[in-house]
Amino acid sequence: MKTLLKNAKVVNVFTEKIDFTNVFIEDDRITGIGDYYKDEDADEVEDLEGRFLCPGFIDGHIHIESTMMVPPSLAQAVLPHGTTAVVTDPHEIANVCGVDGIKYMLEMSENIPLHVFVMIPSCVPATCFDEAGAILNAEDIEDLYKEERILGLAEMMNYPGVIYNDAPTMDKINACVEKGKHVDGHAPLLSGKDLDKYISAGINSDHECSDATEAMEKLSKGQWIMIREGSAAKNLEKLLPLFESPYYQRCILATDDRNPADIIAEGHIDNIVRLAIKTGKDPIRAIKMATLNPTLCFGIKRMGAIACGYKANLLVLDNLENIDIKDVYSNGVKVVKDKEISGFSIPKAEDIITGSVLNSFHMPDLKNDDFYIEPKGTKCRVIEVIPGEILTNECILDIDFSKNNGIDIEKDILKLAVIERHKNTGHKGVGFIKGIGIKNGALAGSVSHDSHNLIVIGSSEEDMVIAANHIKKIGGGLCVVSEGKVLSELRLPVAGLMSTNSAAEIAKANVELRESAEKIGINEGIEPFMNMAFVSLPVIPVLKMTTQGLVNVNDFKRVDLFVE
Repeated sequence: MKTLLKNAKVVNVFTEKIDFTNVFIEDDRITGIGDYYKDEDADEVEDLEGRFLCPGFIDGHIHIESTMMVPPSLAQAVLPHGTTAVVTDPHEIANVCGVDGIKYMLEMSENIPLHVFVMIPSCVPATCFDEAGAILNAEDIEDLYKEERILGLAEMMNYPGVIYNDAPTMDKINACVEKGKHVDGHAPLLSGKDLDKYISAGINSDHECSDATEAMEKLSKGQWIMIREGSAAKNLEKLLPLFESPYYQRCILATDDRNPADIIAEGHIDNIVRLAIKTGKDPIRAIKMATLNPTLCFGIKRMGAIACGYKANLLVLDNLENIDIKDVYSNGVKVVKDKEISGFSIPKAEDIITGSVLNSFHMPDLKNDDFYIEPKGTKCRVIEVIPGEILTNECILDIDFSKNNGIDIEKDILKLAVIERHKNTGHKGVGFIKGIGIKNGALAGSVSHDSHNLIVIGSSEEDMVIAANHIKKIGGGLCVVSEGKVLSELRLPVAGLMSTNSAAEIAKANVELRESAEKIGINEGIEPFMNMAFVSLPVIPVLKMTTQGLVNVNDFKRVDLFVE
């Protein structure tokens, strides 16, 4: 198939200029750029009439499972927003199902009009404090490197293991480096000598920078920086200086974790580009950071630019101010026409689910007593949630156990529990959290990074029990409960992480969950289920809850709930 796109304003990410010219496509490749291509040379001709043509956007770091969509549904959601490729780390499903989960994601992302490149999860479980459904050592993942779409080793969250030369950790990194593949980083707030050790191990990038000073140090030491703007972690505003020269040449854009309601309503990578432009940043630089730069970072060949021999992943834009995407080409085929998906539908649910990723709950029903805290003093460590961040603070507060076993709605002190769900160990961590805002009810979910145990936050033990048991009953998902009733739910039967419904259906349920959460008092600036999911991630400072209790991430050690 030969296609001619003529009279286009081509965004040249090599020269950072606009070229008015024609682009010639044969099958899935661009084979010519110039005015010498004529209508008679092509099977199909489209006159762009001066519209802009730019490369398809690439999300440099995403966890598809965190969108709660299987890969075909994700394609359905992000293609109209111009994302034609993603680099995904399937460590969410790997923490539940091991290698079977990774293979499932590879299988489900084949033969769809979204290019899905995969990084092998490096930390399953994320730390020694986690209880996941699987443990992956270097030998367990070795065969995965044979897969063509595997680009390297995903975010190395165990930075203490790297710094102190932990043998199993270094085995994974060394195996990847020896193959000449990319190793992603994950080292929030790491600097100085420890950062030097971390980078020296062969770790090439970081997506956890929360301010420009941190990013500048990591850039100066050779790392690629991923500017993240997701649903919970929003780092773009503080990292805007990176859009200037020379820093933008070593930066890429990423969503990391973004839910379907936000994708459909606001966009995906196009949203990050648009937000940067609105602050006065150069559109072509922003586009380059979303297209060519990720391919240079990961070593992806012949993608990310409009050039001869490159994949024909192209966006037709009405303007560069609002990044108004009209049409999208993937592999030379128009998959979005006039902002609507063209000729692509997701598989039926029964064709998606396989036995290896079902039945992920192995635990008994919970009772009120499971959330009871035996008082051993009055001063307690309390997790404080920060709006717009996945970082948390550690607060030392006086807790009144004489009523509600420490819950104090007026002071926004709620109860939090993380319960092991994979192997029926009976382990659970119970404590207090501040900053969520629930006045009357509970949230529960099977999405809790990275081990994805059952997590619940509430203003009463009664509602916490109902919410937690409901999630177990439906085989995984998210729910809001108030006064003993389930107000809304989103069922996630695939490993307790993903739905087989369409992007629109998941987004609708996502909105209903948010509305229910607002009814029970969620604080402004809190994305209820994203923030809840990260409260159990013991690689993001400062204080987190696991099935084995509280962890101080800065000191990388367990700490007691009660302070002497």
